[in-house]
Amino acid sequence: MRFSVSRIALAVLAAVILGVAIFGIFKWREINRVRFVSGMFSGEEQVERFRAMDEYFPVRTFERSGPVSGLPDGEKIELPETYEYAGETKSVEAFVSETDTTGLMVVKGDGEVLYENYWRGNDRDTRWISWSVGKSFISALVGIAVEEGKIESVGDPIVKYAPELEGTAYDGVTVKDALQMSSGVDWNEDYSDPESDIARFGRALAFGSSMIDFAKTLRRRHEPGTVNYYNSMDAQVLGLVLRNATGMSPTEYLEEKIWSKIGAEHDGYWVLDDTGTELAAGGVNVALRDYARFGLLYLNEGTWNGEQIVPAEWVKKSHTPDAERLLPGKRETSDTVWGYGYLWWLPREADGPYSAVGIYNQFVYVDPANELVIVKTSANSDYGQTNDETSWREDETVALFEAIAAEAR
Repeated sequence: MRFSVSRIALAVLAAVILGVAIFGIFKWREINRVRFVSGMFSGEEQVERFRAMDEYFPVRTFERSGPVSGLPDGEKIELPETYEYAGETKSVEAFVSETDTTGLMVVKGDGEVLYENYWRGNDRDTRWISWSVGKSFISALVGIAVEEGKIESVGDPIVKYAPELEGTAYDGVTVKDALQMSSGVDWNEDYSDPESDIARFGRALAFGSSMIDFAKTLRRRHEPGTVNYYNSMDAQVLGLVLRNATGMSPTEYLEEKIWSKIGAEHDGYWVLDDTGTELAAGGVNVALRDYARFGLLYLNEGTWNGEQIVPAEWVKKSHTPDAERLLPGKRETSDTVWGYGYLWWLPREADGPYSAVGIYNQFVYVDPANELVIVKTSANSDYGQTNDETSWREDETVALFEAIAAEAR
């Protein structure tokens, strides 16, 4: 009798273990990405995660096609040893290390590579998460959709293309409002606050919730078009506008309208939620050289090998503030001293260099006056430890780029 009970107990135990194992196999990605999200802004090392986003989240690939466009070697430059920031002389080598830089590239407007280097195990084939640099990809796609008439006007209300958002805080917001981070929707993007909207958004993504359902929970804070207040959900909603207006996913639209035309070296991929919706707020993953090609597309006013890919007027509007709240400098109608265009930043002057910027120090920096594009990918583990420049080090990155531009003249 004792033997039979033991056999039954062992069988039950084996069944439990098997069930747990099967559950673990099917839930491995979900468990892993919850760990991923909970580890963000914690000071943990992020490099391995940021080059393997497809191991944590569902993704959709956008394919390259045709000949690879050459980025020939130009007259090489060395990085300056120092740069000036906040009245101090700072070490470039220390900054590269302290911000966990994984790639840095300096390219002239004709595509000549002046500097290219990789760290922390990355190389020219590594595909790296864009974070909010991906918002500038969304801007480009919206511009193309407007040119094609898929979106009739940036003055149109978002709900014209996204009726799913009728009755929400985005009802009454225009496409242009969202492009300029001026939706008026209440949002807290404090990465150091685990209860902020951006933190809750990350957890919703990790647990498989719909990002658009999350948007429906938000409330209005300001009248649309009156205050420039950074809100990643504004870009996320524009992804929905694109999908509905074009009849294509943002990934498919990016592949057809841009990626297949700029001679990219690698396919890229876009992070999705569990409903198959792109993380439009920052889910693009491409290689360093292909980020540089995207920057060159903008430096050259939307043209590539003589073909107008992004409308030139759209490129100009993307980095031209058209309201006081969007101008660089301190103002009551903005939560930042940087200026803003159509999902592009203006760190200094309204008519100076402009940049796509992502958390953890991702940059695609376009400097028309010096005919340069500078790209930096990073995994700054200090990012988000505080809700200011001391951990962001974004303004300091621009100071470094200014020193590099001076070296390249």
